[in-house]
Amino acid sequence: MMNRYFVDLHIHIGRTASQRPVKITGAKSLTLSNIVQEATYTKGLQMIGIVDAHVPEILQEIEQHIEKHRWMEHEDGGIITHGVTMLLGSEIEIYDDHCQGPIHVLVFFPTIDTMRKFSDWMASYVKNRSLSSQRIYVSGKHLQEQVKKWGGLFILAHAFTPFKSVYGKGVKKSLTEVFDPSLIDAVELGLSADTTMADQIEELHRYCYVSNSDAHSLKNIAREYQMIAMKEATFAELKKALRHEQERKIMANYGLNPKLGKYYRTTCARCLSRWSGEQCERCGHRQQIVGVYERLQQLRTTSHTAVMRPPYIHQVPLSFIPGIGERTYKKLIERVGTEMYIMHEASEDELAYVAGQNIAKTIIAARNGTLQVHEGGGGKYGKVKSPE
Repeated sequence: MMNRYFVDLHIHIGRTASQRPVKITGAKSLTLSNIVQEATYTKGLQMIGIVDAHVPEILQEIEQHIEKHRWMEHEDGGIITHGVTMLLGSEIEIYDDHCQGPIHVLVFFPTIDTMRKFSDWMASYVKNRSLSSQRIYVSGKHLQEQVKKWGGLFILAHAFTPFKSVYGKGVKKSLTEVFDPSLIDAVELGLSADTTMADQIEELHRYCYVSNSDAHSLKNIAREYQMIAMKEATFAELKKALRHEQERKIMANYGLNPKLGKYYRTTCARCLSRWSGEQCERCGHRQQIVGVYERLQQLRTTSHTAVMRPPYIHQVPLSFIPGIGERTYKKLIERVGTEMYIMHEASEDELAYVAGQNIAKTIIAARNGTLQVHEGGGGKYGKVKSPE
């Protein structure tokens, strides 16, 4: 019998337990212990991917938790904590001779031993393996081969964002310019794209899509995620789910309406107003930040997008809901339940009792996909409009 799991596979470490920086742009509160606490008791996730687990001090922290706090390694891969399974991953930047621009990828390994072996190998090809998202000085295909050597998963990260992604600036037209397509396990859509948009590129039809938060702060964990059918929350079960093997599968992707993403539409690089023509109509600037929507118009190879996919549900995180500040958010979590419960199951009456009728109606409208959205772009998120 399959069970249902909420999963976010892209969470960064901001600081180690000793407060050494890992992800420079990550919040100081984004420590391993805080992530597990937040993911379990506030967000309501059952599986998370830590994408800075290659850092030696982070691996030492995990081993200390196993020794002192009864975490354990599952025989099928993954670290079992108190309520959530942690997968050991790394985000890596590729910029080899075949790239047009830098590309980020995610890799995951089943055990501490395999992650440590990969980290030791990686140390010879990066400048500082104690930091996140380091550029690795090997080819994309060579990296893929090393990941598979140790039984790992290889996922293209935020594949359409303008910066540091395969289709943003990484390739001219095809991922085959840089990668061996047979060694890719999944494609992460990113905040400004959804399933229908991605399926305009025919070479992606063979891959499973994942939706993850790319969290640089605790509050952004699970702003995108997926529901997965597995027997247990383990590395081996996830591997089967990405391949749709033995009834394991992604049941639904929950992601931002792409219009809420920071890079949905093309904008002026200077004033961030909507771009049209050869220069900005507002300020006359001639440089632009190409949006995902426009980039896909350049890349699309088919209008046939009727691939058998799980539903992609346009999710509006609680932090985007008008009227939900820190105080109201805290009340909702304390009195109603986890974010997963609030966003998927709580009744309008439950929500209204704690947060008021207007906010309750907005959450229900977000759940039903009926909220109006103002498009984002140029690094600025879109906005939702209250039903009232």
